[in-house]
Amino acid sequence: MATFRSGFTLWRMVQAARELTEHAGVQRRIDAVLSIMGGLGGTYGKGRPLVDGLEDVAQEALLHEDIELARRFQRFASYARGELFLDILENYYDEEARQRSEEYMRRMVAMGAERAVAALDALCDENPAATATDARALFHGIARSTDYLGLGTGEGGIQLPTKYLKRLQEYGHMEMVLRNLPRPASAEAARMMGDVLADADAGLLAQLLELKARRAGLAALRAAVDDPGSSESALHACLRSQEWIFGGAYVAELTRRQYTPDTILDIPLLRGDGSLHVVELKRANIKDLVIRPSGHLMLGSPAHHAVSQAQNYLRTMDENRQTILAQYGVDTRRASATVVIGHPRYVKGSVTSQEIAETLRTYNTHTARIEVITYETLLDSAARMLALSSAAQNPGTNEEPAA
Repeated sequence: MATFRSGFTLWRMVQAARELTEHAGVQRRIDAVLSIMGGLGGTYGKGRPLVDGLEDVAQEALLHEDIELARRFQRFASYARGELFLDILENYYDEEARQRSEEYMRRMVAMGAERAVAALDALCDENPAATATDARALFHGIARSTDYLGLGTGEGGIQLPTKYLKRLQEYGHMEMVLRNLPRPASAEAARMMGDVLADADAGLLAQLLELKARRAGLAALRAAVDDPGSSESALHACLRSQEWIFGGAYVAELTRRQYTPDTILDIPLLRGDGSLHVVELKRANIKDLVIRPSGHLMLGSPAHHAVSQAQNYLRTMDENRQTILAQYGVDTRRASATVVIGHPRYVKGSVTSQEIAETLRTYNTHTARIEVITYETLLDSAARMLALSSAAQNPGTNEEPAA
């Protein structure tokens, strides 16, 4: 059961965020959120209407390509849904709270360093001839033993109540940055560092970091596909905010997944012309993705079921086009869809990847608005995109794109 949240801090943050945009449409949606919450000292209304209102602001900001404001309201919506603790929002958008968190982080790092020194002292007391290899082995052993660690009840112990679950969440949103480091050990080192920074291309560095993040995302998706027990939810988690995997025609993944009362989309993508593209995700482990009932291969029932589901989504989008366009700014008339289902490795019988690809290609030529692909096709095409992007960053290489 959802635990909805609201309060003065969120109201204040929404008020402050309104000053960050000049788009009238975004401001109107923010005003609608403030109306739901009430004025200063009011009841600070919460619940599903507030969550929907915050998500609508995020989506409107996306339509205006204001990614940072959209991300801010996505976090507001996560807090209002009960998925994000207030401390996390304050770390992002409250300077005083962030300073307090930094002080807490510094103390925790210092405490960890002191504990490490104590462990090394104990190692040296027991073995005065201990080497760096011994120290490394010690800490590797500690790392492998974490599953057996517990919290004592003595004066030196630490007791963590359930409410400190938020501390674990904080670490997931925490980025450690070293600032005001000591100067380089020599003038030569300082000169070399200065030369590197002077020659650095900020745009190129940003692109390289983006490539690294995309490689990590693709590796996570590949690992989930390779796990036969992965659920649709696990695959969805790997594809969230990874619209690039589906090709360059999509500018963003929309925040809102529900546009009609009876339709919740897996991944709604926004095309460059403002129209909607729906991605329907199914499991990778589908044994009867294709079948051979009479000599010829054809799609099995799981694929037909998924396509029928996508057809119903598109029909509903068509029928409610005017309402959706007026309320959310997304054009759903003649929207298209991609069904991602199955992987050749899991298909039973002696069926090759090539045969599966040909069967799907034959099927797709007879459908106008829905395309069915496997996770193998999705992974391979995304890998080729990454290879081409990497080659663009290193034009001197002669590597061929990965198949």
